[in-house]
Amino acid sequence: MEINRRNFVKKATLAGLATAAIPASGMQDASVQDKPKKKSAPAPSDKIRTGFIGVGNRGQGHLSTTLTLGKSDIVAICDISERSISAAKKLISDAGMPEAKIYTGSDFAYLDMLAKEQLDAVIISTPWEWHTRMAVASMKSGAYTGLEVPAATSLGDCWDLVNTHEETGAELMFLENANYDRSLLAILNMVRQGVFGELLHCHCGYLHDLRGVKFNDGVEYDYVPGRPLKFGHDAYAEAQWRGLHSLRRNGDLYPTHGIGPVAKILDIHNGNRFTSLSAFATKARGLKKYVEDYGGVDHPLAKAQWNCGDVVTTTILCANGETVIVTHDCNNPRPHDGNYFVQGTKGLWHDNFKSIYIENQTAEKDKYEADESWVNKYNHKYWREEGEKAAGAGHGGIDYMVLNDFYHAVKNKIPASIDVYDAAAWSAISALSEMSIATGNSSVEFPDFTRGNWIKFRKEKVFAPDEKFPMLAERFVTY
Repeated sequence: MEINRRNFVKKATLAGLATAAIPASGMQDASVQDKPKKKSAPAPSDKIRTGFIGVGNRGQGHLSTTLTLGKSDIVAICDISERSISAAKKLISDAGMPEAKIYTGSDFAYLDMLAKEQLDAVIISTPWEWHTRMAVASMKSGAYTGLEVPAATSLGDCWDLVNTHEETGAELMFLENANYDRSLLAILNMVRQGVFGELLHCHCGYLHDLRGVKFNDGVEYDYVPGRPLKFGHDAYAEAQWRGLHSLRRNGDLYPTHGIGPVAKILDIHNGNRFTSLSAFATKARGLKKYVEDYGGVDHPLAKAQWNCGDVVTTTILCANGETVIVTHDCNNPRPHDGNYFVQGTKGLWHDNFKSIYIENQTAEKDKYEADESWVNKYNHKYWREEGEKAAGAGHGGIDYMVLNDFYHAVKNKIPASIDVYDAAAWSAISALSEMSIATGNSSVEFPDFTRGNWIKFRKEKVFAPDEKFPMLAERFVTY
């Protein structure tokens, strides 16, 4: 969804660090919208009635995957961009599906959609600062909500998601596709089987050159030298708003791709939780250099004070004594990687090098070996059963996996495998890292969004012990 961010937050005081990405525009407040009409009863169908809020690049990806899955009727789509609406309509038409109802013309058109349509499921793929308010409205409408990452940009928003879920009983699934990576699910099986012994430490992160994405003019997804730099309200898709976060904020802006798989590996909210963190940021140079290189030293953005450090490093302490290092680096030239690393008392695994070392089990003492045979041996149930169907889907098949799991939960009316508490805790790293950096890299207490229920084992479809690779010991109190 393309949103005019001309009046993005202009200042952030220490008291407001955790809410630095909340929009301060002149848009009409939702409370003064016309009262929506009463919902009409839907025609009988055995398919899930789905609505989409945001059908830009990411939303179209989810729409395409949903059409491929064939489990849903696309009832309605909402976006303020005619270009995005047109592309989404073509996807639906090309799939031979009936036309969806269109909601557009206002930043708050999604409220009309939620009020007027009988939706079983809603998928939200919009600018980050809109995620929470849209998810709250969706849950209040009674729809099972699928929310893109990150779920929130402030601690207050994180609590709003949790409180709304608890007040309404409506479910939310956090659509963190990285959790469905084949290697990472195999590592989860290995952890549960005790291959690494007792876990001690993990690395993860989001290291991805997104400079071109932040200056996108809509002709190419990444910026192509030779064309004018586009940024903010004059740009296309994510370039309208994503770079503004780097301009205004200083913290780990996008932690969930890294922390999500590691949180499941460390049993966060299943007998463990994050208790505190400290964060550090380098100087900010990458985006300034990029503008100078392609726009010239006299370009207005070359003189801008970019706030977000090029490399942000966050260290998290867990209740069971493990530590995690999360790294964010999106403003420099580099290949994309998640920087995953798992260390236990018996051995370790490096995703970057696709290598593993297990004491007395790998071939040679003090030498790594390729992890391929281990990943194949401990291949997760989801990839054993769904791998062929996922072939060709976005991001190596994980987009298929996450949405297939989402629609399974909607259809069966069961809690999400990645739920609202995960969404809140993983997303909170952004606000907490900002607070830590602004207060001299101090240790910041991590909120307990589960209100003490983290000690209990949650029965999950994907991330519960695989029956082929059960846990070696009963470590949790079960419901």
